[in-house]
Amino acid sequence: MKLQKVDLLIVGAGPVGLMCAYLARLSGLSTVIVDRSEGPLKVGRADALNARTLQLLEIVDLFKDIYPLGKACNTSSVWANGQYISRQSSWWDQLEGCFHKHFLMLGQAHIENLLDLKLKELNAGVKRSCAVEDIKIENDRCLTSLADGELIESKYVIGADGSRSMVRDLFKIPFEIVRPQIIWAVIDGVIQTDFSKVPEIIVFQSETSDVAWIPREGEIDRFYIRMDTKDFNIEDAIERINIAMAPHKLKFKEIEWFSSFSVKESVAERFVIQDRVFLAGDACHIHSVNGGQGLNTGLADAFNLIWKIGKVIKGVSPNSSLKSYEAERKPVALSVIEASGELVRSTKYSENGTHALDYVKIVEKRAGNITGMGICYGDRDLVGKRLYDFTVENRGIKSRIYSLLNYSKYTLLVFGEIEQKMVPTEDLQVIQIVSKFQKEGYWTDSRYYENQALLIRPDSYIESVIPIDKIDSFLKV
Repeated sequence: MKLQKVDLLIVGAGPVGLMCAYLARLSGLSTVIVDRSEGPLKVGRADALNARTLQLLEIVDLFKDIYPLGKACNTSSVWANGQYISRQSSWWDQLEGCFHKHFLMLGQAHIENLLDLKLKELNAGVKRSCAVEDIKIENDRCLTSLADGELIESKYVIGADGSRSMVRDLFKIPFEIVRPQIIWAVIDGVIQTDFSKVPEIIVFQSETSDVAWIPREGEIDRFYIRMDTKDFNIEDAIERINIAMAPHKLKFKEIEWFSSFSVKESVAERFVIQDRVFLAGDACHIHSVNGGQGLNTGLADAFNLIWKIGKVIKGVSPNSSLKSYEAERKPVALSVIEASGELVRSTKYSENGTHALDYVKIVEKRAGNITGMGICYGDRDLVGKRLYDFTVENRGIKSRIYSLLNYSKYTLLVFGEIEQKMVPTEDLQVIQIVSKFQKEGYWTDSRYYENQALLIRPDSYIESVIPIDKIDSFLKV
């Protein structure tokens, strides 16, 4: 039996598994990623990246590749029984420390294909058409048997293998599913309509149907249609679109993808098994698509987890520190279930018969989850909060602070003048930023963190804060 030794085995090559592998390579870890599929996704599934995900992509130099592919969208409007009701975007406008106050409407296939390509360039391509048969945890290693007879010895395993996770089932992790009996159709395609096409999300309501029109990249548009029965075809779904849009009419010139789904909700009882095996993405949390939180939450799982594994493997952190992954991410998953659950139920149940308007009000209330900007780890002032985004300048060149962060290192940001010279290390980069123009070195007009020193985690959350006049004690810790 052939034996291969790596730092990290990743089961599942959807966007979460691919991102885990990409981040691991950036962190200097050796990886094997296995998947049953023959190649990355071509059509369908998730359709939007939120503002927080766009910030995270900046850290790992993927933003410039992904952003031009999509379509910005930050506005929702409501139509009911053929009449315009309202238009909203206030939840985006109110965000602080955020450059991209919108969703980037972009099909999941584009993300998978880009990450698949990046991994091939790093000589870390996916082992395709391959199934995992067994995983055993033995002291400080995992032994994974593949269907082709290969044996993988790894320090850690990540199960990013979807809602029907073989990894989760193998370790008998409870995953109780709630089914609220709400069934949707989804259609991606090129349309022809007499309704004015605009780059915003439009929610239509009539007595018999709720429909959401989602703008997508290129000429593609997506429609979610509440059906409430499993017995329907694509013609039935298109008929419901036209009922909801009446008196306007719509037809599809080309259909790229058609599917149906019933809403399911669950959070795994555990995300971590013996500090060696981890669940990420749909393998540990599933919910309705409402609010566009699935893909974004899964990618955030990857960003939270991989740097921690890297620090343990390099001897910087103890193995027990990996428990923080579940401690931080499980509450987020539960909050996503709560937010998406309230949204999806509002499409069917409304005290006043105002489904569509109710929906948009819930979006505003749940904006922290939906934009990703409200996700934090703790409630101690700045600690555990995301680093705000702002512009810095050095020698006449402007850049965003997120582009200066390094996913494989902590970053010490010092905002203000100090005399002591700070020395970077292999695990820490130091950036000093002043609040007035200077010919050399970083300066900014931002006053967010003036006269403070911030230690920033690799995933861009604030680890600790100290006044700049206490920097000596900070550096000794």
